[in-house]
Amino acid sequence: MAHTQAQHRHLVGWLSLAQLITWGSVFYAFAVLMEPLERELGLSRAQSSLAFSLALLAEGLLAYPVGRWIEQGHERAVMTGGSLLVVLCLAAHSQVHSLAAFYAVWTGLGVALSATLYTPAFAVITRRYPNDFRRAIITLTFLGGLASTVFTPLTASLIHLFGWRHALLLLGLFNLLLCVPIHAVMLRGPSRTVCPKMQRLPVPPISQYLRSPTFILISAFVVLMMGVTAALPAHMVSLLRETGLSESWVIAIPASMGIIQVLGRLLLYFFEYRFDVHVANRIIPMLIPLGLLALILGSGHGEAALLFVLLYGLGNGMLTIVKGTAMAQYVSRAHMASLNGALGVPLALARAGAPLMLGMLWNAQIGYGLGLWLLLMASIAAVGALWLAQHRSRVPEH
Repeated sequence: MAHTQAQHRHLVGWLSLAQLITWGSVFYAFAVLMEPLERELGLSRAQSSLAFSLALLAEGLLAYPVGRWIEQGHERAVMTGGSLLVVLCLAAHSQVHSLAAFYAVWTGLGVALSATLYTPAFAVITRRYPNDFRRAIITLTFLGGLASTVFTPLTASLIHLFGWRHALLLLGLFNLLLCVPIHAVMLRGPSRTVCPKMQRLPVPPISQYLRSPTFILISAFVVLMMGVTAALPAHMVSLLRETGLSESWVIAIPASMGIIQVLGRLLLYFFEYRFDVHVANRIIPMLIPLGLLALILGSGHGEAALLFVLLYGLGNGMLTIVKGTAMAQYVSRAHMASLNGALGVPLALARAGAPLMLGMLWNAQIGYGLGLWLLLMASIAAVGALWLAQHRSRVPEH
């Protein structure tokens, strides 16, 4: 048992490092690369932003087949291949001189992200540690939650020292020297560890789950919460300025969001066994609407903004765990990767469309007021969907 737990910690620790590097060198690096790339290639903000949307769309379109490949036991090939594709696309990105090439490399990076970010990693952990997957997933997200905190200043420094093209090559080198060997070496061996009793249990086909009310409710919860949490980051600085906070706080608060999220995950890790997991799953998502309500009711007051950031940051940090494990806990562990993959396109559309929607609802008279009310209602609906799903189903231990 002690040997198994040591292997568990070893694998999760290394996969967590790979998450930090992949999130940081691709997902969070884009915002830092955008302005120097626009200047050199003569792109508008709309043109450069479309590249990121193409990556999100490609990631969503590939989520379901990636999930199926993992369930078929190809997790090592999937995640190692995804990391290699990150390396190749970042190297190609350093040689981009046209808009078409820029869009092509970010579409390729979206394909790579579908095989390397949290969704496939969560599926791998659930398959390998079916009896303790939730705690392993919490651990996995610790370093990933610090990706923006580490790689935003790191990428900015690399660009300042070497230029954006050489910075991309160095980011690719991190993936080549660390992420590729981590996935190639650590994912060797059997892809699933289950006891004989569990292996004898019949597993219904995935089509049965895709039509179930519980799957639909969990899907509504995950997609609605994705829309809410994706809408806010792009507007966070402008939103905080409207509350009357000083400029130093307006900049410092978003920069500290990653640390607040990791703090939430640490709280969940240390107190998880003190609370029923299903009670925790009901309480955690409520922090998001409570934070939004504090911001709306305390409009124009800096204290309300700070309360919002604390509630939202803690809630969003722990929400990653709830969203990542809900399918396994309430629908099916055996088909978790495919079920989460089936939400790839809706999640990509929510993630790409929500920031645009919030921006369109802003006006000079009421600021973000209308958009915040809409996000509040969406978050309440998401919480309600999860509660209904909990009442309908608890997954058998297969």
